[in-house]
Amino acid sequence: MTDLYSLLTFPQRTNAFSAYRAPAGSHAHAAPVSRRGAADGTPIQITVVRSSASTKRAEQAKPADSQADIALIRRCVRVLLDRSHDGPLPATYEEVYRACRATVCTTRAGEQLFEGVKMELEKCVGGLAMALSQVKAKTKDEEKREEVEWLEPFIEVCAWFEKQVGLLQSMLAYLDRLYLLNKKDTLDIRSLAYSLFEQRIFQSVDIAKQLQASIEQWVTWERKNEANHPHRDRIPVLIKHLQRHGQYHNIFKLFYYDLTQSFYLDESKSVVEQTKMDARAFLKHCAKRRIQEQERANELLPESNTEDVVAITDKSLLTGRLDWLAADALKPLIENKSESQLKVMYKLFARVDGLKLLCAAWKAYVQAAVKAIVTDAEHDEEMVPRLLDFKAFADRLVAEAFVDEIIPTTEPPQASSSRVQPAPPTPAKVPNQDFAYALVDAFAMGFKARRNRPAEMVAKHLDRAMRKGQRGKKDEEFARELDAALALYRFTDDKDVFRAFYHRALAKRLLLQRSASDDFEKAMLKKLKEQYDPEFGMGDHMFTDLALSRDLMREYIDHRTRVGDPSSAQRLSVMVLQRSFWPFAARKHDVDLPVAMQEELIKYSAFYKSKHQGRKLDWDHSLGIATLKAQFKPGEKELSVSLYQAVVLLLFNDGEEISFPDIKAQTRMEDAELRRTLQSLACGKKRVLKKQPAGKDVNDTDTFQFNADFTDSRFQVHINSIQVKETPEESRRTQTLIEGDRKHALDAAIVRIMKARKELSYQQLTSATVEAVKNHFKPDVGSIKQRIQSLVEQEYLRRDEEDMNKYIYVA
Repeated sequence: MTDLYSLLTFPQRTNAFSAYRAPAGSHAHAAPVSRRGAADGTPIQITVVRSSASTKRAEQAKPADSQADIALIRRCVRVLLDRSHDGPLPATYEEVYRACRATVCTTRAGEQLFEGVKMELEKCVGGLAMALSQVKAKTKDEEKREEVEWLEPFIEVCAWFEKQVGLLQSMLAYLDRLYLLNKKDTLDIRSLAYSLFEQRIFQSVDIAKQLQASIEQWVTWERKNEANHPHRDRIPVLIKHLQRHGQYHNIFKLFYYDLTQSFYLDESKSVVEQTKMDARAFLKHCAKRRIQEQERANELLPESNTEDVVAITDKSLLTGRLDWLAADALKPLIENKSESQLKVMYKLFARVDGLKLLCAAWKAYVQAAVKAIVTDAEHDEEMVPRLLDFKAFADRLVAEAFVDEIIPTTEPPQASSSRVQPAPPTPAKVPNQDFAYALVDAFAMGFKARRNRPAEMVAKHLDRAMRKGQRGKKDEEFARELDAALALYRFTDDKDVFRAFYHRALAKRLLLQRSASDDFEKAMLKKLKEQYDPEFGMGDHMFTDLALSRDLMREYIDHRTRVGDPSSAQRLSVMVLQRSFWPFAARKHDVDLPVAMQEELIKYSAFYKSKHQGRKLDWDHSLGIATLKAQFKPGEKELSVSLYQAVVLLLFNDGEEISFPDIKAQTRMEDAELRRTLQSLACGKKRVLKKQPAGKDVNDTDTFQFNADFTDSRFQVHINSIQVKETPEESRRTQTLIEGDRKHALDAAIVRIMKARKELSYQQLTSATVEAVKNHFKPDVGSIKQRIQSLVEQEYLRRDEEDMNKYIYVA
């Protein structure tokens, strides 16, 4: 059958109008025709005006002609809408077209023609519905035939009907575009045909069920087999036909959404409760299913439906599983540092509004992990490195995994002649601040699990870093490492503990000349003072004391040179320190130095007092260092030792073997300090003394002798590292001093508060005291209660006689 669109296509070039000649005596009135236009190829415009004679003849047309035209049209429409007919129409398209025009315009029988066409359409649609029902029954009879194969005849029916309706519209253009267009309450041919098709086909319960059953079988097969169905290519065609009929939303989309939801709800229950899939595997399964559904929707469904299908998939899989996933999947993923899977987990939770739950689980895990590190007393020396590694990983997760992707808004492009379209903007990754805040809070809560110790270990870690220095690292890299350690300092409430240990370690580094860089020391003190604690300003005074001491030592050498005895002075180095700026308590008794050393100190004291009247020098030899020359069998060595070690070694100039009691009697050194000193000389890696009997501990019955066989690859041998390391006794003394300072700080705060307020209840006084000292440490309520009771006993405060819970300041 020849397509009507081909018949109605005009040729591109023709000389039909240029060859036209009006017949002689014609009554048609026409606009003048330019012969020149036909000759020179320019377009010819013709305006035809209906003559009065033709109008009269149209009005006098016979009714018999109208009925003949209507009958001809109905026969052609019947044949056109007969799916079983393969032959030509009873009349040509031109004849049907003229007959329709005459019926509508001349005889005014458009209503009768429309009713006839409507009857033919109803008959056609009824036949199509019956045919589809028969196909449905046939499908049931054939067990091997899949229901999805029913889509093929359905699509063929839709395609055939839509084409025939299009032809019908063209053939009956006068009825459709002239008569029906002016009828407000009457449907045009296409709308009528589609309405009848909807009533008999789409609203048929049996056909609709069969259609949805085919859709269900197709998509279920693909989801279970995770492959493309052999009839997948028919789905986009089906969707296009449904969209043309306005049935996509009801017949396909909503049903597809319901299928997706029910399938993944059942699958989630099956894989978790029946197959016992673990949480991490389930996360991978959810991510895989999401990708599959997204690809299927992108390939087959309208673009606007993709996000809905993916959202339904995520929600159905994760409904009722979020608590389980947060509890069982988050911890192993973090411990295995599976950043990619954590990113997937975050996105899944974000799509189902589960980020609050995930954030709470994240905070709980971080707090537990920090608490476990902080309370692991057996590995205190590794506490800070472990915390730094975990903090760096957690920060990386917040910056890269727990992020939201935001598409930046761009200004509309300027008008341009270029056809090149700008690339779509790249989504910006914005860290979720809730997870960042949760990380900070979790670290702070984890540090509270163990008082004082975290702050102490952070200070000692910084001490080691400042002693080691950069060691090939760039300034920026080394500064970042120091900043990372300082970031841990923010999480502790025990600011005074950190300050005490850092202050003591700094003093040792400066006095023992173990600091890698004075510039980094000063930069660190400046940062601590400006960003953390103003009391770190005492470090400036320490550097001032050292500078003044070096100037004073040069003056002393000049003085000894003038009196004619410069040699012994040049072997002496003295640091004069103001006690208020240095963290060392005055010693009641110190070691007895050899006579030569003691005489040199007496000379220096006399020189100092001559310059500074009224000042007193207290000597502290615990951080003193000395350089000794020693003769061993392999050769001469220079030993860099502590002053205490030097005092012990010099005893062996007068005897080859000395017992522990004799060494103690000659040096009058404290017992613990002496044992530690002998242990460093006889039991360490560099044994310049021999101990009898051998062993790691020093006992009262041990004897010591000079190790003449000692050897070392270097000429200068350092043995005084004993001074740098803080002993447990020193740590306990520092903690005791801190507790004492805290008592004084609480007493001062309580008295200051009561002096200003005069009367306060116990709760009010406790809260005000905590607020007053929170920048230095966070006291527990028991400590405050003890200090209040102590001040009552000292009559700084008294209880109210009527209300024992109220305290009154005693002026």
